[in-house]
Amino acid sequence: MKVAFFEKAIREQIEDELSFRHIETKWPDEPFAGRDGVAGPSISEYSGDLDTVKALVADADIAITHLGPFPRDVIEAAPNLRFIGVSRGGPVNIDMEAARERGIAVANVPGRNASAVAEFTIGAILSQTRLITPGHVALARGEWRGDLYRADRTGEELSQMTVGILGYSHVGQRVIRLLKPFGCRLLVCDPYVKLTVQDQIDGVEQVDLDTLLARSDVVSLHVRVTKETIGMISEARIARMKDGAYLINTARGSLIDQKAMVAALRSGKLRGAAVDTFDLEPPPEGDEILSLPNITLTPHIAGASRYVCTFAANTLADDLARFLTGQPLVNPCN
Repeated sequence: MKVAFFEKAIREQIEDELSFRHIETKWPDEPFAGRDGVAGPSISEYSGDLDTVKALVADADIAITHLGPFPRDVIEAAPNLRFIGVSRGGPVNIDMEAARERGIAVANVPGRNASAVAEFTIGAILSQTRLITPGHVALARGEWRGDLYRADRTGEELSQMTVGILGYSHVGQRVIRLLKPFGCRLLVCDPYVKLTVQDQIDGVEQVDLDTLLARSDVVSLHVRVTKETIGMISEARIARMKDGAYLINTARGSLIDQKAMVAALRSGKLRGAAVDTFDLEPPPEGDEILSLPNITLTPHIAGASRYVCTFAANTLADDLARFLTGQPLVNPCN
């Protein structure tokens, strides 16, 4: 998310004369910080130097950000601040309690990259179930894996598999929509969301977590990180999965007990996995997850597409225009 996307969208939507100041952070070339970063535990997934951000917003009325850190001390350093727009699915890099205390309006972009992540998820599933990753890796080394065609080694078609979707919000719903034409059996686990009427007509089943794990050939994660979901794919829950199942994670690394997943991949309990996010990013050199032959690894890119940038910027510009004209926000966070 470059500054140019935001500024262009705002100038197109708002006729008032606005003065812009900006900074660019080192993300995505460098990973963002977690709750153990310099900003402390009140925010997560941020990028940028705190003093630089403080100086930037010191006399600002409006702040638009993607990953900029807005803990309490940054917010307190901006006495004129009235609106923060954050181009994320959730305002995890904003101290929402501090913003509420100040009466600062915060808007975000729910589902901003849902389509991108859903498309990527289909690719991640196929990379494992159809042996695309091991075939590529071997051929890149000069090894012709004709054995991958053998009946005792090749993969199943999705039309013959049961896919379990854990989390049925913006991304999960799109993944279900994309999977339907493959003809697979579809299970959903999300205690907070109901199936759509169309999903029920199409035979999608809503089940509890244990049932989803026991019946699914592929389990794909699409839940937010909360106290309830951290480490939810534990050693015990992996043990409840089908022997030879696949685990797909395009959500967040902290949802999975990575040590347990690695052990299951080594033992064959899990036939394969595709992982786009990690609890520690990037994985440290020598991390055993990097040497597994039956895993597809990508550097947290599932949600990246050019359309995401323009959509997020235009959505925030629309809410900023509403704020400035006294209209209710479409995507308020507080």
